Amino acid sequence: MEISKAEMAKAAAAADGAAHSGTEPAELMGAEILMRALTAEGVKHIWGYPGGAVLYIYDALYKEESIQHVLVRHEQAAVHAADGYARATGDVGVALVTSGPGLTNAVTGIATAYMDSIPMVIIAGQVPTAAIGLDAFQECDTVGITRPIVKHNFLVKDVRDLALTMKKAFHIARTGRPGPVVVDIPKDVSFNKTTFTGYPETVEMRSYNPVRKGHAGQIRKALQLLLTAKRPYIYTGGGVLLGNACQELRTLVDMLGYPVTHTLMGLGAYPASDRKFVGMLGMHGTYEANNAMQNCDVLLAVGARFDDRVIGNPKHFAQRERKIIHIDIDPSSISKRVRVDVPIVGDVKEVLSELISMVRDAATKPDAKALAAWWSQIEEWRGRDCLAYDRGNTEVIKPQFVVDTLWNMTRGTDTYITSDVGQHQMWAAQYYRFDEPRRWINSGGLGTMGVGIPYAMGIKLARPQSEVFCITGEGSVQMNIQELSTCQQYHTPIKIVALNNRYLGMVRQWQEIQYAGRYSQTYMDALPNFVKLAEAYGHVGLLVERPQDVEGALREARKLKDRTVFLDIRTDPTENVFPMVQAGKGITEMLLGSEDL
Repeated sequence: MEISKAEMAKAAAAADGAAHSGTEPAELMGAEILMRALTAEGVKHIWGYPGGAVLYIYDALYKEESIQHVLVRHEQAAVHAADGYARATGDVGVALVTSGPGLTNAVTGIATAYMDSIPMVIIAGQVPTAAIGLDAFQECDTVGITRPIVKHNFLVKDVRDLALTMKKAFHIARTGRPGPVVVDIPKDVSFNKTTFTGYPETVEMRSYNPVRKGHAGQIRKALQLLLTAKRPYIYTGGGVLLGNACQELRTLVDMLGYPVTHTLMGLGAYPASDRKFVGMLGMHGTYEANNAMQNCDVLLAVGARFDDRVIGNPKHFAQRERKIIHIDIDPSSISKRVRVDVPIVGDVKEVLSELISMVRDAATKPDAKALAAWWSQIEEWRGRDCLAYDRGNTEVIKPQFVVDTLWNMTRGTDTYITSDVGQHQMWAAQYYRFDEPRRWINSGGLGTMGVGIPYAMGIKLARPQSEVFCITGEGSVQMNIQELSTCQQYHTPIKIVALNNRYLGMVRQWQEIQYAGRYSQTYMDALPNFVKLAEAYGHVGLLVERPQDVEGALREARKLKDRTVFLDIRTDPTENVFPMVQAGKGITEMLLGSEDL
């Protein structure tokens, strides 16, 4: 049989590729190629749930010893757990779900990761290519459904494209502004075979080239503004953590001596214990942080997006004239809600490094007299002690006291804090003072309830020697409470601190303040016995009803290092989160307590 020149060229190219990658050409199924791709990307853990469309993938995974698969109890939790892992480690999180309801169950987790720019790859099974579009069993339009909530998505129709597609997926997920990427793999693609000549070492995408280096001229403009400022302020968001630029931020702040604030997602980028940190800003930010934001004359925004929960009403924010410098990897985030004067598109770590070098070499130094006066004003605002609460109450447990006690007990230790969404989330952000990055893991942009336990599971698998606490509420925790079973199976002993006030607390707070106390559907009057429920899953449950028992219960939970412990802490059902900026108000129009209602 005569071999054509084209076939000879193809074989030679395959041999060259194999030699380049150090891999002998082999006939592999798509599922096997997928495993090669995952191991090449350094993936150690996958969270998922099997189904018909991914059975070939699960069969290949069964033979792959270097990757641990965690069987969750719901696909939403699979994506949340991979998300928590990614937030804590900086690595790409990986989840695996089947077609149809497997994918639709994962949508909330994907959207959560997208809103907070978390690097993830979600592998979804799909019906065979010949059945796509025919309403086959467990078919859904994965690409169409996920398009608005992913950085990118792929439908792989040919097994020969699978390796390169996976390389692209991981590259897109972790570079530029990170985000989730969905790879939809039809069942026949995972079964079909092709000659595998090695996983690509590099990838080039003509349409995707994120800018890393900031414009030198723009950085010099920023330098001039910063060094001549009378009332400077540094405002940072989650982009500083995602860009691994916390050390650069700390160096810059310490060199300049300027006040610094973080968004909810940026906590830990600069040590909360340092006096230059004036607290979190925004809807539930501190009095001093919000006033400094409104009254500064030069604002340096780094890896933040001026979202509605941070600046309040944009018209109010624009009332005071100030010069704004904005550093961000994503050009679409700059001047999106607030017009800025010096836009700098680039990797925040590289831009801050360049800025630090310029500050060191600059002949001009900050105006010490003006800076002292500015700090004097900030200290006056700080004197309002806006986070004060009834610390001496012996009748009812104040939720702030629980978080305060936990912080005092664990500060300086190797501890991670996850939270769900609601009042407990804000109390955790306000009263647990984070000194290190990637220790505060919560859903910011989407505000997803039910993330706390899956986040904690993902972190504990990545950091088995660390203490991991999930601060939650009795409402949020029930959304993925079935994952207590996963904690038991995979021995991820987390500590769950449920601030149980028997209400959907944040909704109740808004109903009290803006809806004349009409508590529509916010009272949880059929709660389970959480202690017995925890025990039913094989864990330890502790009920805490008195303030004097809080510290002892937390110490007992910490002693049980190898057990998951659920602390059902009955807190004051009337307590509200203050400070608070109501919808439509400016960030300095704060309610500081019930006396302002």
